[in-house]
Amino acid sequence: QVQLVESGGGLVQPGGSLRLSCAASGRISKIYSVAWYRQAPGKQRDLVANTVTSSGDTNYADSVKGRFTISTDNVKNTWYLQMNSLKPEDTAVYYCNALLQPYGWGTTTSYWGQGTQVTVSS
Repeated sequence: QVQLVESGGGLVQPGGSLRLSCAASGRISKIYSVAWYRQAPGKQRDLVANTVTSSGDTNYADSVKGRFTISTDNVKNTWYLQMNSLKPEDTAVYYCNALLQPYGWGTTTSYWGQGTQVTVSS
């Protein structure tokens, strides 16, 4: 069974930094793309950043461009979200995501991490 486990959330002051990690475990044939989403209370879940593993192409929400960076360690099936210059409006539950093919399956499946709280407040 494939599982995504997140870590790195916490409380940080405005202007501070955090690095979120997401590690995928289980039998995986291929990971097509990985991403980070966030969801604030009463809000929809929005894409923060994603990257296509084969090409390295990245995409960022306008609100985080220049401040957040998504990176991957393909050997470890782990990806990260480096968050700098954090703002109160970045406060949300952050979820990692992967589009992948489980071993023995013929279709692409979306998996989600459990979520980690990021709170930016003074």
